[in-house]
Amino acid sequence: MTTILEQARDKLIHLCREEDVDVAQPVIVSPLSPDEAIGSGADGSLIIKKGKEILIEATFSGARGQALTDSPSAWNGALSALLELDLSGTHHRAVFVAALNAVLRSLDRAQGTVHCRDDEPGRCGPEIARWMEHRFSKTRVGLIGLQPAILSALVDRFGPNNVRVVDFDPDAIGTVESGVPIWNGQAKLPRLIASCNVGLATGSSIVNGMIDDILRRFNRAGKPVVFFGTTISGAAALLGLERVCPFGT
Repeated sequence: MTTILEQARDKLIHLCREEDVDVAQPVIVSPLSPDEAIGSGADGSLIIKKGKEILIEATFSGARGQALTDSPSAWNGALSALLELDLSGTHHRAVFVAALNAVLRSLDRAQGTVHCRDDEPGRCGPEIARWMEHRFSKTRVGLIGLQPAILSALVDRFGPNNVRVVDFDPDAIGTVESGVPIWNGQAKLPRLIASCNVGLATGSSIVNGMIDDILRRFNRAGKPVVFFGTTISGAAALLGLERVCPFGT
């Protein structure tokens, strides 16, 4: 079965031909330090500040694209070589996703490909919660991928009984945040989907490989899922996935 990321690659290849993109142009991908990624003024409790996940940045034709990953690596080569990467490993998926975002930004086909900075990540949660209420009215939300600021804002807006969370980090599983227990994403994703009306999933799921299972399960249940963040900006634009990212640039 063709994965979501492979579908995005196929569309990117077609788009490059359509737009007559010179695929001999270089793509440069580098990991960023926490301060480079989101600014020295950002909240120290953010996952990037803690160093559990790293933001990598790709540049192509003067445009920037980023991806969040726990397997960061540098890469440098022609776009033609990037389009042939083996996407079975997380580090290559991260490189490809960052570059995909940069290429689409260079073509003005994707926006919000660069992470917000300083006080903006802290302001993101309330904005997403307001957007979710406007888009879906009063609802029960299943958050896939713990982001404390987003979770806190969802609980404030919808109440702790209307928010469920799963995560895949062993350090997070079994803890309680904003009055909501953090369930094991491997074991409890079906339970989360059964208990919510809409999913709100981290866009980095396209890098860690979970996105296909998330989409398959939500589609099977007949429930919508929205992705948040900059990582999925390019794939969302190519594949028509719903995305929210208030402060991405």
